[in-house]
Amino acid sequence: MKTLLTALALAATSGLALAQATPAGLWKTIDDDGKTEKSLVRIGEAGGVFSGKIEKIMDPARQTAVCEKCSDERKDKPVLGMTILRNLREAADDKGVWEGGEILDPNNGKTYRTRLKPIDGGRKLEMRGYIGPFYRTQVWIRVE
Repeated sequence: MKTLLTALALAATSGLALAQATPAGLWKTIDDDGKTEKSLVRIGEAGGVFSGKIEKIMDPARQTAVCEKCSDERKDKPVLGMTILRNLREAADDKGVWEGGEILDPNNGKTYRTRLKPIDGGRKLEMRGYIGPFYRTQVWIRVE
């Protein structure tokens, strides 16, 4: 009986760890300075495709901000509730990395190719945005 309970506990724990190893969940975005909390982004999955939407903006002065510089259908739309991550799929040749999509920076209206990689046992998310060979990386913190 002890063996069965131990096996069930290990199976449940490993399933939880596997679920945390995806980018799905609620993430606290941190500015490039590594200290300033900017927003909460909820990343979800539908049919193997991941996307992320801004659920909360930390700066009270930016609560009603709109994406003035966006050039697509998000132009002049509220940043709060905006989908900023789109079309990410798990890499076929690098399991544990999601890529092929884009991220929008609502401050400048630019979109960047992106790559997401859960790190630190899924407690953090390495978010990298690319333009050509140049990239910028932020580390986001899992909230739930």
